[in-house]
Amino acid sequence: MKKIFQLTAENNKPERVIEKIKHDIKKYVKRERNKKTPDDDHYWEFDCKFGKTKDSTKDVIVPDISGLLDIAAKEEWKECYIQILSKLKPRAKK
Repeated sequence: MKKIFQLTAENNKPERVIEKIKHDIKKYVKRERNKKTPDDDHYWEFDCKFGKTKDSTKDVIVPDISGLLDIAAKEEWKECYIQILSKLKPRAKK
């Protein structure tokens, strides 16, 4: 997912817009995690970026996105860029 989210809407309060974005992110992550892996020796890992624009992103982890969205709302950003890419990662051998 590579997307620019609008943090303001004419007909919704900012809190509702933020909650909708968080829901979309959780739904995407859940859908990606439920995809089949080639074998049980792999799992899905996520490369995430968050920023005000596509050029000013920083690397983050999935659980931090919710808090960063809240901070962006407090700072009254008009939009934010979120990138979440899934990749297969091998499990560590015991």
